[in-house]
Amino acid sequence: MARIALTTALIILVNILAGCQTYDGGKSQLVPTQAGSSVITQKVSGEIDIVEQVVTNRQAYRQSLAMLVQHYINTGNNVKLKWAQSELRALDTIPKYRYVVEAEAAGANLTANTSIPEADKLYEEAVMLQTKAEQLVLFKDDNLLRLALDKYSQVIKKYPTSDKIDDAAFKSGEIYNYFQDYTIAFLCYQRAYQWNSETPHPARFRAAFMLDKRLHRRAEALELYQLALEKESSQNYEMKSYAERRIRELTKQAR
Repeated sequence: MARIALTTALIILVNILAGCQTYDGGKSQLVPTQAGSSVITQKVSGEIDIVEQVVTNRQAYRQSLAMLVQHYINTGNNVKLKWAQSELRALDTIPKYRYVVEAEAAGANLTANTSIPEADKLYEEAVMLQTKAEQLVLFKDDNLLRLALDKYSQVIKKYPTSDKIDDAAFKSGEIYNYFQDYTIAFLCYQRAYQWNSETPHPARFRAAFMLDKRLHRRAEALELYQLALEKESSQNYEMKSYAERRIRELTKQAR
């Protein structure tokens, strides 16, 4: 008798729990995954073309979902509205990367030698965003830093002869360093002195530090520390002392 009562209670509990679950969640309508399936895209010639296609498709996908949401609102189809809103929310949470790094795409042979007012204005806007993002001592505004990074990238892309491209590259390097994207940070510091051999920034020293302490490419770091002493030692006494010490240590390790 007790066993019958227990079984009955369990059945009732299961039914209650099942009733509490969300219905019409749309699980049957999820698109099935197919092993080995491929996506057919238009022919593209290189990374930049592919990335531009990805960006275009992202925008089109989001706009289409937003239109679908509005359609279901207008028609009063609350079940499908819930599905479309769920997919749109999920889309907004997916990480989206730039992929193209302007300092990389531009190459090493640009020359920062022309005063261009439009580039100056864009650069100053980026500096203001970066300064605002770094106002707090303990915390930085990551989103503002990314917006600043976008503007520095625009300076390089739109005005490749501007005398601000080495400044934009160095400032970008500082932001990439903050985000711990050390390989890209090194590249940006490198571009700063490649594009302007007399850049006012300690770009060689920062590049050497990235190679030394972050990327562990010590032989390359040694050469850059030496160049930093030749070109940038007058900028900062502490930097000069650090470079001299690391040169001694790395030279000793190489023997």
